[in-house]
Amino acid sequence: MELYFSIVVPIYNRPEEADELLSSLAQQSFQKAFEIVIVEDGSQRTSKEVVLKYKELLNISYYFKPNTGPGDSRNFGMKKAKGNYFIILDSDCIIPSDYLQNVSNYLKENYVPCFGGADTAHDSFTNLQKAISYSMTSFFTTGGIRGSKKAVNKFQPRSFNMGISKEVFEITGGFGKIHPGEDPDLTIRIWNAGFETAFIPNAAVFHKRRISWERFYHQVYKFGLVRPILNSWHPKTKKITYWFPTVFLVSFVFSLFLAVVNFPYFIYGFILYYLLIFVESLSKNKNISIAFLSLVAVTIQFFGYGYAFLKATLKLTLNNKRAEELFPKVFFK
Repeated sequence: MELYFSIVVPIYNRPEEADELLSSLAQQSFQKAFEIVIVEDGSQRTSKEVVLKYKELLNISYYFKPNTGPGDSRNFGMKKAKGNYFIILDSDCIIPSDYLQNVSNYLKENYVPCFGGADTAHDSFTNLQKAISYSMTSFFTTGGIRGSKKAVNKFQPRSFNMGISKEVFEITGGFGKIHPGEDPDLTIRIWNAGFETAFIPNAAVFHKRRISWERFYHQVYKFGLVRPILNSWHPKTKKITYWFPTVFLVSFVFSLFLAVVNFPYFIYGFILYYLLIFVESLSKNKNISIAFLSLVAVTIQFFGYGYAFLKATLKLTLNNKRAEELFPKVFFK
């Protein structure tokens, strides 16, 4: 089957990011035709003028709709798309020039109806962005689930860099109303429908993550909040490793307490762990400032995710209400 790619991008109040994304897509080495579908999700600062700038360079369509969240916007875009294979990207990504060619080559040799790729930091990113990127992708923090095919048996594509065939979209119905968490939810439903997913090693994107420490905490907090919801929806996918940030948080606080009462031995384990993080980040980024910032990023990630995961688990366990009633802020209507 000849593949025709439709790149679907939901955007909300980020015209500057749309400009960088479209600029990178205009520089693709891929020689075959592809289209881009931009879905403006009720933005006050629209990307319409940015899209018009690329009309002569790219086969691009622009749609404006009321704000219903990224998942529903991606579904909207896939329904409007003309291709038979959809590539979902986030607006805060920059795409390497060989991305589409690498995806095409892989699917030609090893066709799968759904794929995912890694995210990484571009040289132009700030030290803060690079530290957060390290924290979100390192094997020692997330087990490499966002960036290493060696770390997992069944890869869960993330919606900042995800491919899905038209057939799979029509059978599964696409993304749900939850956010974040709509991408692992869709992946699990894809597996349940009998389809496979794969990781494409050389299909990474530069994920900009234009966020402060405060926004990063809010992001990982919401990640921790939705994971128990996904576990309740898909109990067969529960993993003990999802508890790791919560165990880390509780153990860290307990170790600090013991250190205060002159029993510092447990805290030594955390010191060794942070030393490992520092050394690996320094080795990867070649920058001592990023290595120190990585320590902050890892702490925020574990504390935000771990606290929210524990809170949501207890709330779901102790209540008979539906997740939509207990956590209305992570669902779009």
